[in-house]
Amino acid sequence: MKTDIKKIYVCFPGGKHKALTMSYDDGKHEDRRLVGIFNKYGIKGTFNLNSGLEGDPVRIPQAEYRELYKGHEVACHTVSHPTIARCPLAAVAQEIIEDRKRLEEIMGYPVRGLAYPNGSYSKEICDLLSGLGIRYGRIVGNSDDFALPEDFLQWKATCHHNHRLMELGQQFVELKKKQYLYLMYVWGHSYEFTNNDNWDVIEDFCRLAGGRDDIWYATNIQIVDYMDVARMAQFAADSSFVYNPCAQSLWVCVDDEQIVEIRGGEQVML
Repeated sequence: MKTDIKKIYVCFPGGKHKALTMSYDDGKHEDRRLVGIFNKYGIKGTFNLNSGLEGDPVRIPQAEYRELYKGHEVACHTVSHPTIARCPLAAVAQEIIEDRKRLEEIMGYPVRGLAYPNGSYSKEICDLLSGLGIRYGRIVGNSDDFALPEDFLQWKATCHHNHRLMELGQQFVELKKKQYLYLMYVWGHSYEFTNNDNWDVIEDFCRLAGGRDDIWYATNIQIVDYMDVARMAQFAADSSFVYNPCAQSLWVCVDDEQIVEIRGGEQVML
């Protein structure tokens, strides 16, 4: 007997097929200007901070964190920024868990992301992270593409802001094929814009990529959490309905035309 099979695609929130996220390290004074640019264009960022370096005159005082980074994400960068692949695992665990504890005390929410300091990590460190409450880890380098990572604990960004940023940004905003989920992920350090006297680079990019109806602007952890919602959705064998056991809504596209929101705890016919 011939059956009609529905085509079901997971979408980003709002039924979108593109997402943009940013990741910046070290919490130096230039973050103030960078956050201002992000806020101007409606872009969301993740800021990876070292809780043990309070008092360093080039870094933002922790008393400013909650207000400055409101609407963005604060993530771990270890307490003291060591090259962790050279450290004993027990010391790595302390660097991460103590950073989490201090940042959570400041921010008032669970801190579950990590940017590996100096880009240093190992398989043993990755294996350690879930037990420390870390859901993703950003590595260094440029993927030059817009794919979601196979492993969020080895998450490589699309590009550093000094690497093909406007070229890749233009490609990203022009993407139209909705059978794929696209993610552009930009990383760097805000002080590099001052050192290189090129703040126009990030301003021009945010002007290009910000404020678009077909892009979901998200922090790193929001992307991870949303993909977990998608993974946990319970679809009927014939795709006629879906149950969402999570608190957060899930969006799907049915047969290339209908966008459906499945709210948390609901079962919806497709």
